[in-house]
Amino acid sequence: MRAFLRFEDYSTGLALRLSIAFLVIAASLALFQVITRFVFASPSTWSEVITRSAMVWSVFLGVAVAFRHGAMISVEVIQQMLPPRLGLSLFMLANALSVIFFSILFWQGWAMAERVANQKLAALDISIAWAYAALPVGSVFIIIAIIAAMIRAAQGGWTSAQATPKPEATS
Repeated sequence: MRAFLRFEDYSTGLALRLSIAFLVIAASLALFQVITRFVFASPSTWSEVITRSAMVWSVFLGVAVAFRHGAMISVEVIQQMLPPRLGLSLFMLANALSVIFFSILFWQGWAMAERVANQKLAALDISIAWAYAALPVGSVFIIIAIIAAMIRAAQGGWTSAQATPKPEATS
Protein backbone atom coordinates (compact mmCIF):
# COMPACT_ATOMS: atom_id res chain seq x y z
CA MET A 1 0.00 0.00 0.00
CA ARG A 2 2.83 2.41 0.79
CA ALA A 3 4.27 1.92 -2.69
CA PHE A 4 0.90 2.71 -4.28
CA LEU A 5 0.48 5.82 -2.10
CA ARG A 6 3.98 7.00 -3.09
CA PHE A 7 3.11 6.34 -6.75
CA GLU A 8 -0.12 8.32 -6.32
CA ASP A 9 1.79 11.17 -4.70
CA TYR A 10 4.14 11.27 -7.70
CA SER A 11 1.37 10.90 -10.30
CA THR A 12 -0.81 13.57 -8.72
CA GLY A 13 2.19 15.90 -8.51
CA LEU A 14 2.79 15.27 -12.21
CA ALA A 15 -0.89 15.94 -12.95
CA LEU A 16 -0.66 19.22 -11.00
CA ARG A 17 2.40 20.39 -12.93
CA LEU A 18 0.87 19.44 -16.27
CA SER A 19 -2.42 21.09 -15.34
CA ILE A 20 -0.60 24.31 -14.46
CA ALA A 21 1.40 24.16 -17.70
CA PHE A 22 -1.77 23.73 -19.77
CA LEU A 23 -3.44 26.58 -17.89
CA VAL A 24 -0.45 28.85 -18.59
CA ILE A 25 -0.57 27.87 -22.27
CA ALA A 26 -4.31 28.56 -22.41
CA ALA A 27 -4.00 31.94 -20.71
CA SER A 28 -1.05 32.98 -22.85
CA LEU A 29 -2.75 32.00 -26.09
CA ALA A 30 -6.01 33.67 -25.05
CA LEU A 31 -4.06 36.88 -24.45
CA PHE A 32 -2.33 36.42 -27.81
CA GLN A 33 -5.74 35.95 -29.45
CA VAL A 34 -7.10 39.15 -27.89
CA ILE A 35 -4.03 41.15 -28.92
CA THR A 36 -4.07 39.89 -32.51
CA ARG A 37 -7.81 40.45 -32.82
CA PHE A 38 -8.23 43.85 -31.19
CA VAL A 39 -4.80 45.48 -31.47
CA PHE A 40 -3.69 44.26 -34.88
CA ALA A 41 -7.18 43.57 -36.34
CA SER A 42 -5.88 40.27 -37.65
CA PRO A 43 -7.11 37.42 -35.46
CA SER A 44 -5.10 34.26 -35.16
CA THR A 45 -6.81 31.25 -36.69
CA TRP A 46 -5.10 28.62 -34.55
CA SER A 47 -4.75 30.05 -31.03
CA GLU A 48 -8.41 29.65 -30.05
CA VAL A 49 -8.39 25.93 -30.86
CA ILE A 50 -5.25 25.32 -28.81
CA THR A 51 -6.58 27.47 -25.97
CA ARG A 52 -9.76 25.40 -25.77
CA SER A 53 -7.86 22.10 -25.89
CA ALA A 54 -5.37 23.27 -23.25
CA MET A 55 -8.25 24.25 -20.94
CA VAL A 56 -9.81 20.79 -21.31
CA TRP A 57 -6.47 19.15 -20.49
CA SER A 58 -5.95 21.48 -17.53
CA VAL A 59 -9.36 20.66 -16.06
CA PHE A 60 -9.09 16.89 -16.44
CA LEU A 61 -5.61 16.81 -14.93
CA GLY A 62 -6.59 19.23 -12.18
CA VAL A 63 -9.49 17.04 -11.03
CA ALA A 64 -6.99 14.42 -9.82
CA VAL A 65 -5.34 17.06 -7.65
CA ALA A 66 -8.74 18.15 -6.33
CA PHE A 67 -9.58 14.58 -5.31
CA ARG A 68 -6.16 14.25 -3.66
CA HIS A 69 -6.82 17.30 -1.48
CA GLY A 70 -10.48 16.53 -0.79
CA ALA A 71 -11.63 19.60 -2.72
CA MET A 72 -14.34 17.91 -4.77
CA ILE A 73 -18.00 18.34 -3.89
CA SER A 74 -18.75 15.79 -1.20
CA VAL A 75 -21.32 14.75 1.33
CA GLU A 76 -19.04 15.86 4.18
CA VAL A 77 -21.84 17.38 6.27
CA ILE A 78 -23.75 14.11 6.26
CA GLN A 79 -20.56 12.11 6.91
CA GLN A 80 -19.75 14.22 9.97
CA MET A 81 -23.29 13.79 11.38
CA LEU A 82 -23.11 10.01 11.12
CA PRO A 83 -21.28 7.65 13.45
CA PRO A 84 -17.64 7.25 12.28
CA ARG A 85 -18.07 3.77 10.78
CA LEU A 86 -21.19 4.75 8.87
CA GLY A 87 -19.54 8.00 7.74
CA LEU A 88 -16.56 6.02 6.49
CA SER A 89 -18.90 3.65 4.65
CA LEU A 90 -20.61 6.60 2.96
CA PHE A 91 -17.19 8.06 2.03
CA MET A 92 -16.12 4.72 0.52
CA LEU A 93 -19.40 4.32 -1.37
CA ALA A 94 -19.19 7.83 -2.84
CA ASN A 95 -15.60 7.22 -3.93
CA ALA A 96 -16.39 3.78 -5.35
CA LEU A 97 -19.15 5.36 -7.44
CA SER A 98 -16.65 8.00 -8.58
CA VAL A 99 -14.22 5.26 -9.65
CA ILE A 100 -17.03 3.64 -11.66
CA PHE A 101 -17.92 7.00 -13.26
CA PHE A 102 -14.33 7.78 -14.25
CA SER A 103 -13.81 4.22 -15.50
CA ILE A 104 -16.76 4.71 -17.85
CA LEU A 105 -15.38 8.12 -18.82
CA PHE A 106 -12.01 6.50 -19.56
CA TRP A 107 -13.64 3.87 -21.76
CA GLN A 108 -15.85 6.36 -23.61
CA GLY A 109 -13.03 8.91 -23.93
CA TRP A 110 -10.76 6.26 -25.40
CA ALA A 111 -13.47 5.22 -27.87
CA MET A 112 -14.11 8.85 -28.84
CA ALA A 113 -10.41 9.54 -29.36
CA GLU A 114 -10.20 6.49 -31.63
CA ARG A 115 -13.29 7.60 -33.60
CA VAL A 116 -11.93 11.08 -34.31
CA ALA A 117 -8.30 10.07 -34.89
CA ASN A 118 -8.54 10.85 -38.61
CA GLN A 119 -10.10 14.29 -38.11
CA LYS A 120 -7.95 17.40 -37.81
CA LEU A 121 -8.29 20.34 -35.42
CA ALA A 122 -9.56 23.47 -37.15
CA ALA A 123 -6.72 25.57 -38.61
CA LEU A 124 -4.13 22.98 -37.57
CA ASP A 125 -2.76 19.80 -39.07
CA ILE A 126 -3.07 17.94 -35.75
CA SER A 127 -5.46 15.09 -35.00
CA ILE A 128 -8.41 16.09 -32.85
CA ALA A 129 -7.76 12.88 -30.91
CA TRP A 130 -5.07 14.79 -28.98
CA ALA A 131 -7.79 17.00 -27.51
CA TYR A 132 -10.10 14.07 -26.74
CA ALA A 133 -7.21 12.14 -25.15
CA ALA A 134 -7.61 14.39 -22.11
CA LEU A 135 -10.60 12.27 -21.04
CA PRO A 136 -8.89 8.87 -20.74
CA VAL A 137 -5.55 10.29 -19.57
CA GLY A 138 -7.20 12.50 -16.95
CA SER A 139 -9.44 9.63 -15.87
CA VAL A 140 -6.42 7.45 -15.12
CA PHE A 141 -4.87 10.17 -12.91
CA ILE A 142 -8.24 10.70 -11.21
CA ILE A 143 -8.86 6.99 -10.55
CA ILE A 144 -5.39 6.66 -9.01
CA ALA A 145 -6.09 9.65 -6.73
CA ILE A 146 -9.51 8.30 -5.69
CA ILE A 147 -8.16 4.85 -4.88
CA ALA A 148 -5.39 6.45 -2.81
CA ALA A 149 -8.00 8.51 -0.93
CA MET A 150 -9.92 5.31 -0.21
CA ILE A 151 -6.75 3.61 1.04
CA ARG A 152 -5.98 6.56 3.31
CA ALA A 153 -9.56 6.49 4.58
CA ALA A 154 -9.34 2.77 5.31
CA GLN A 155 -6.15 3.45 7.25
CA GLY A 156 -8.02 5.96 9.40
CA GLY A 157 -7.20 9.21 7.62
CA TRP A 158 -10.60 10.17 6.25
CA THR A 159 -11.84 12.16 9.22
CA SER A 160 -8.60 13.96 10.02
CA ALA A 161 -8.57 15.93 6.76
CA GLN A 162 -12.21 16.89 7.09
CA ALA A 163 -12.31 17.64 10.80
CA THR A 164 -9.31 19.92 11.03
CA PRO A 165 -10.31 22.97 13.05
CA LYS A 166 -10.32 26.35 11.37
CA PRO A 167 -7.80 28.83 12.78
CA GLU A 168 -9.46 31.33 15.08
CA ALA A 169 -9.40 34.99 14.15
CA THR A 170 -7.21 37.09 16.40
CA SER A 171 -8.13 40.63 17.27
